[in-house]
Amino acid sequence: MTTLLRGAAVWDGLSDAPGGRRDVLVVGDRISAVEERIVAPDGAEVVDLTGHTLLPGFIDCHTHVTLTPALVPAVVSSPVAVALRSLPVLRTLLMNGFTTVRDLMTADGGYNTLDLRDAVAAGLVVGPRMLVAPHMISARGGHGDFSAALADQYQGSGRPLELAAADGCEEIRTRVRTEIRAGADWIKFAATGGFSSPSDDPSQVTYSQEEMDTLVATARDLGRPATPHCYGDEGIRRAVLAGVRSIDHGNLATAATLRLMAERGVFLVPTQYTVLTSARTVDDDAHWAGRPAHKRDKFRHYRQALLEAATAVAESDVKIAFGTDAGMFPHAENWREFPTMVSTGITPARALRAATSVAAELLGRDDLGVLAPGKTADLVAVPGDPFQDITLTGRVDFVMQAGTVHRRP
Repeated sequence: MTTLLRGAAVWDGLSDAPGGRRDVLVVGDRISAVEERIVAPDGAEVVDLTGHTLLPGFIDCHTHVTLTPALVPAVVSSPVAVALRSLPVLRTLLMNGFTTVRDLMTADGGYNTLDLRDAVAAGLVVGPRMLVAPHMISARGGHGDFSAALADQYQGSGRPLELAAADGCEEIRTRVRTEIRAGADWIKFAATGGFSSPSDDPSQVTYSQEEMDTLVATARDLGRPATPHCYGDEGIRRAVLAGVRSIDHGNLATAATLRLMAERGVFLVPTQYTVLTSARTVDDDAHWAGRPAHKRDKFRHYRQALLEAATAVAESDVKIAFGTDAGMFPHAENWREFPTMVSTGITPARALRAATSVAAELLGRDDLGVLAPGKTADLVAVPGDPFQDITLTGRVDFVMQAGTVHRRP
């Protein structure tokens, strides 16, 4: 299959602004040439993208394709029902320009996200390519132990909602090995409490330094990177010292800890849309109608610290990779992470690199995230210049994944 993309302003995923109008030739699943003018080869499909900006496909490094904000349906449904509900989610993500995602946990004891990953890779399902951490390894009573939320319903049944609970080095080591045996691409663990969980707090550190060291080292020995769910500064610091590849959330990090991350090359996936929306609307009763009171109370308590920490991220040299925590809100809204990042002082170029070249670097996929000859042909286009109007990221109208066009203007 040969496709010629004609007339768009081309952004390579690295520069501070788009270049001039270029033609891009795609042969098979790879970008073949990027030039001012390319004669269409015989039999090539020509797509006119005049007036558009053409970018590398977006990468969301923190999704939950099997989850919904209510969470309970994903916990109590059959694996087949969960998978079927995930199919339109995957399609929505791809049609909105997210050609790759890192899924960071499902909410049952099975491995349905690994099956979805493999189905997408085999072409059985339309969606972004997936890299997967099947479960979140957590201390009992920590952020990944959901049993407290439905204790009455599940009493006497072996506490299945503990999911990937593990305490102490030996149990943690076994759990990491179990996840990798099942096919995990990444290992995720809960380093601190969270906002949505009822029985812990975002600043509480739920694993000791020894436990984190053991977890990360076990994953490293088996060739897998690790990342923590982590809000509080002390939990972030311990995870960085343990050798994690990234910090997910990190929304209470101090400037000193951000410097430590930058020095050690640890990426930050700040999920700012969901966190800062909750912090900024904490006094809006309409926004919080029907939402858990404990979650609102936590955001009220940490509101100022969250806003200050977001400014510190924008002023830091830490490598920011794009991630949304979608599943905690509808997946059609993933793009809103872009304007939220910009609202904190992150430049549009840095926000767009976070979702392309920097995200690809985090994931260890040097074939993705850059628009250049030889790279995988994951490409998206928006009508206009997102460097001038970042909200155009919500108006993707051309999507190509590995050389296949899924959406045309």
